Amino acid sequence: MKYSGIGGQAVIEGIMMKNKDDLATAVRRPDGMIEVKKERYVSITEKVPFLALPFIRGVFSFADSMILGMRTLSWSAGFFEDDEDSEPGRFELWLDKMFGEQVQKVLMAFVMVFSVVMAVIIFMLFPLMIANLCRRVISSGTLMAILEGLIRIAIFIAYIKVISRMEDIRRTFMYHGAEHKCINCIEHGMTLTVDHVRASSRQHKRCGTSFLIIVMIISILFFMVIRVENIWLRFASRIVLIPVIAGVSYEFLRLAGRSDSPVVNFLSKPGMWMQGLTTSEPDDSMIEVAITAVETVFDWRAYLRENFPETEIPEEELLQTETPEPKISQTKIPQAEIAGTGETSV
Repeated sequence: MKYSGIGGQAVIEGIMMKNKDDLATAVRRPDGMIEVKKERYVSITEKVPFLALPFIRGVFSFADSMILGMRTLSWSAGFFEDDEDSEPGRFELWLDKMFGEQVQKVLMAFVMVFSVVMAVIIFMLFPLMIANLCRRVISSGTLMAILEGLIRIAIFIAYIKVISRMEDIRRTFMYHGAEHKCINCIEHGMTLTVDHVRASSRQHKRCGTSFLIIVMIISILFFMVIRVENIWLRFASRIVLIPVIAGVSYEFLRLAGRSDSPVVNFLSKPGMWMQGLTTSEPDDSMIEVAITAVETVFDWRAYLRENFPETEIPEEELLQTETPEPKISQTKIPQAEIAGTGETSV
């Protein structure tokens, strides 16, 4: 495996791929055509070098992923909106009156803030509350930290199991698998064809699922060392240390994505196992969407010639599928909207 630098995310009936400052979102429209939106994205760490320092950049990478995720999800959802001719409700009219053209950004910001707050409550504070009920029978601080971490992981698994019952989520997990397979195909020296992608693994060490599991495991190590007796201080420590834990977790994920050492591979196993819940085998039409997104932002032929000179690369015409030519639109994101690190997890 050789690091390619590309990463992405599954969206509604499509995939977003990012390579350096280039971003492409490919969506399979209801009429069967593939539409691609290409954007130019400059991260804040390129303008503020301090934010690109190790253990700091992880927090901004997470924020970056959320911003890009919400934006691309919103764009992909636009192809599948129902009741487009229906009259807007009172709440929609009020929002439009209050915020005008900024209403979409306001709603996106609200959803992001609400999502972060709920994630902190459900995955950080709630496990502490449950574990605290056992303090009368468990006196060891180390065992309490392990119990809290296991409860956190159990809640996460239960959450994934519940949402995976939804049809849209199941299909999104299939596109997630197609995204991983494309990147694995390239990084293992194979030409980007449907057959090669289908044969590639749907697990990847740079996945956001792995990042979340790493956060949960590292949080156990942190709270085994950092112990406070006051319950309110324990709640506060779970919130205050989130950026620190995220920063450490990001550095490990970054190392894992660039290393193929046995030790790193072993430590990456929990995240890879968990991807069995968040990825599914895609069909060929989904793989075609993933290939389209990759080819919009990444010259995989040049990458293979440089890193895998032994790979035979057929003429471009021989790699063409019967997929209709995708429609591509290009957008440059305004500087005022730019945030993040520019490196997207798979």
